[in-house]
Amino acid sequence: MNMRLTGLAFSVMTFAACGSAAAEQMTLRVGHFPNVTHIQALVGHHFTRIGKGWFEPRLGPGVKVEWFVYNAGPSAMEAIFARSVDLTYVGPSPAINAYAKAGEREIRIVAGAANGGSALVARADPPLAAPTDFKGRKVATPQLGNTQDVAARAWFAKGGLRITLTGGDVQIIPTANPDQLTLFRTNQLDGVWTVEPWVSRLETEAGAKVVLEEPNAVTTVLAASEKALTGQRELVRKFVAAHHELTDWIKANPAEAQAIVQKELSEEVRSGISADLIARAWKRITLVREADVEELKAFVDNARKAGLLRVAPDLSRLVEKP
Repeated sequence: MNMRLTGLAFSVMTFAACGSAAAEQMTLRVGHFPNVTHIQALVGHHFTRIGKGWFEPRLGPGVKVEWFVYNAGPSAMEAIFARSVDLTYVGPSPAINAYAKAGEREIRIVAGAANGGSALVARADPPLAAPTDFKGRKVATPQLGNTQDVAARAWFAKGGLRITLTGGDVQIIPTANPDQLTLFRTNQLDGVWTVEPWVSRLETEAGAKVVLEEPNAVTTVLAASEKALTGQRELVRKFVAAHHELTDWIKANPAEAQAIVQKELSEEVRSGISADLIARAWKRITLVREADVEELKAFVDNARKAGLLRVAPDLSRLVEKP
């Protein structure tokens, strides 16, 4: 009888221990896009994919990282609102628009990631250069309200053209990046405002010419949900620290990082991406650590010119160090 009680007690203790371990298991859900401008995410995702996680050991025992891939920023912001992801790499315009939409809540930018790597490309014949050259033409952007979409609308509007969400002097067509290449090749688009590696692919595979580059513009930031910062601040802090460490590692090991990005990007877009393409795109991108509120104010102006923001939000609470 005593042996049975002892065995039962051991079973209960073992079950309780297993339950405690399961309770301690935590998952951090992170979003990003299949773009070279999301270098840190591509490298981190690949390390997770092959079982040699970069973030996981730096987050502590029992923490799992799940990666989610989105086409562009507005989709990632919807995931933040739906609480489907805790952090995401994203362009500044969708982050600012989401922050304004949510009454300056729901989202915070917790780190910088990359500048540059975006451009407007167009047909070489006829040559298109000034905004007015695009009157009556079709230009693609990755998604309505994403950083390149906002930049395109603001640039054409500043150039004196009438731009609306559905038409105007230039027909701006939100189009997934892979589809942009196909449509441009078949003469269904006159221009594309997008990011790497699609800028380089349009140049090398479709004969597009760069009309305008933004080498110093903020392209990617790391954003966190307000909920994650409130409930898991220490975990977010560790992720940001690991992100900074990874940024420094990539800068110190560009050849190895490029090889990893090539493998991960090929996996995500399910298409062969050459090493030469990654090297070409790499030259247009500058990795950064911090997000600067002053630099982000330009995106507020662009969003207002594009008609996507009526009132400028107070950005003083948008950038937060966990």
